[in-house]
Amino acid sequence: MINNYMKNVKSIYPSISIENFYLNEMGQNNDVLIVNHSLVFRFPKYKNGIIQLKRETEILQYIKDIISTPIPNPIYQYFEELEPGKVFTGYHLIDGVPLWGESLSGIKNHELVKSLATQLVSFLVELHSISEEKLSRELKLKVNNPREEINKLYSKIQKNLFAFMRKEAQKEISHSFEKFLNGEALSKLHLSLIHGDFGSSNILWNPESSRITGIIDFGGSCLGDPAYDFAGILSSYGRHFFDMCISLYPNDSELSDRANFYKSTFALQEALHGIENDDKQAFESGIKGFR
Repeated sequence: MINNYMKNVKSIYPSISIENFYLNEMGQNNDVLIVNHSLVFRFPKYKNGIIQLKRETEILQYIKDIISTPIPNPIYQYFEELEPGKVFTGYHLIDGVPLWGESLSGIKNHELVKSLATQLVSFLVELHSISEEKLSRELKLKVNNPREEINKLYSKIQKNLFAFMRKEAQKEISHSFEKFLNGEALSKLHLSLIHGDFGSSNILWNPESSRITGIIDFGGSCLGDPAYDFAGILSSYGRHFFDMCISLYPNDSELSDRANFYKSTFALQEALHGIENDDKQAFESGIKGFR
């Protein structure tokens, strides 16, 4: 399969000299190959991943001159035959390694930690400032209404996951979702462009300079609730760093509560992904805390 990926790239871009390549990671939706230690190519595994990658590419091309933090610039792309294995995008490798939670917790200098928080929040402020109206008009980007999305998610969880859960877990999930959906948290929401998967694996840094070097994987980007990106920070780095980031973000009194709720759904979403794509590992990883 990997060799076929590279044959497809060569057939579309014959001028690319491919000296070496290797599989970088097994992502949920894409196989990722590093070519010549300098290019990243992504190949969707599933039909729904193709639609997602096409939308992501359009978003990246739109925001590349707005965002000051390095992000992927898909200079190579193929969407003529919408089949897994044929569709791909490629961009220059962004320097840096993932800012894992253990890496952050290992930094004992408070000022360095605050500097990283400031850099991440600066990126989010730029991203979240891209208005719903502009993106709806110019990119025809659909709005992911948080209330509707959470309602859909709740229905899927009840239908597909409750059978695998202990009764107590079912009750806790029902209480959490119904409280969120019927509460005030969503009433004053201003939607914006969000990253949608703002976790440690997609945040790159240079450990020597303690600088953020890039943000990758915008596959989950959409018009949505900015709190969802902060839920990624909370999930990856814990409460203390999350609070530090929240304190640096322009005032949104309900953002912290919404982020806490979204974070509580991440494992359930992973379990659903496992069921919907026959990924047993993802299902087991997501459901284990609810059995």
